[in-house]
Amino acid sequence: MVILVVLAGSALYVWQSTKPVTASTEPVIFTIDKGTGTSQIADNLEENGIIRNSLFFKVYLKLNNEGAGFKAGTYAFVPGQSYKEIVTALNNGDVQQEETLKFTIPEGYTLKQMAEKLDTEGATVKELFMDIVNQPELFSSIPIVAEIKDNTDYLFKLEGYLFPETYELAKGSTAEDIIVRMLTEMQEKLDSIPDFEAKLKARGLTVHELLTVASLIEREVVVPEERPLVASVIYNRLESNMRLQIDATVQYLLGKQKERLLYKDLEVDSPYNTYRNTGLPPGPIAAPSLSSIEAALSPETSDYLFYVTKKDGSSEHLFAKTYEEHLKNIEKSKESAE
Repeated sequence: MVILVVLAGSALYVWQSTKPVTASTEPVIFTIDKGTGTSQIADNLEENGIIRNSLFFKVYLKLNNEGAGFKAGTYAFVPGQSYKEIVTALNNGDVQQEETLKFTIPEGYTLKQMAEKLDTEGATVKELFMDIVNQPELFSSIPIVAEIKDNTDYLFKLEGYLFPETYELAKGSTAEDIIVRMLTEMQEKLDSIPDFEAKLKARGLTVHELLTVASLIEREVVVPEERPLVASVIYNRLESNMRLQIDATVQYLLGKQKERLLYKDLEVDSPYNTYRNTGLPPGPIAAPSLSSIEAALSPETSDYLFYVTKKDGSSEHLFAKTYEEHLKNIEKSKESAE
């Protein structure tokens, strides 16, 4: 009789020790460092109130051949979970999801537009962001940044170098963290282009000049298929020593988008004014997409020197080889709007 009582008592003790702890809706945060052994994990689970008895948990693991596949990380266990649920979570690495900062920078955005968007979304303070993008020396470990030459004509030194993309960073990331991530993405995108260095050398361009051309394409073109053709117009005009006369450069130096540029706008004295100056502007005027960068690197071959936007709502362009043909295209464009 005594033996039966002892056995019953032991069975009750084992049952109570292995059943889940009292259920709660408040999660318990539990971290497993890399290299932590199964025995230590069991002890820590007991210490954190996730299981009742580490010894019986170890026996459970031994009998079920579990524990070898537990993954390191920070977990959020809800008191009341069974051994099986805990083991499954540890095997699958169902770690607690870290709070993140997620934002999207559209293609063709300027640094000022990025700063405004990031400020509005609570990612950073726009004034701080704009101050840091004028300090490329902070990011000189990134090759494309190290190549930027000093030029007092730059409006913003890192304009065009922050790749437009959707990003997810750790919550609490600083403005500098954000900029590093975006600069690194641009570096990786350029490195991903097949034979990038050879193509760049063949065109006789620096990375800075490439990004400048790409930014002009980005701001001028809506229809993706036209990017290589617009790139050819830009290069043809440069080779002919013609002014580029690109409206987007004037919009950039004015610091705002105007539905229609006035003649006085085209006369603004600025190195970015491609209506007054020959050659490329001092630097990029926006963040180019990868397709614009590739178009600038591998333009279509053509003899076109002019283009005008169709006014039929298609956002396409009419291209011309001569000024006379260009004037006719302007008339065609006007007629298409009627």
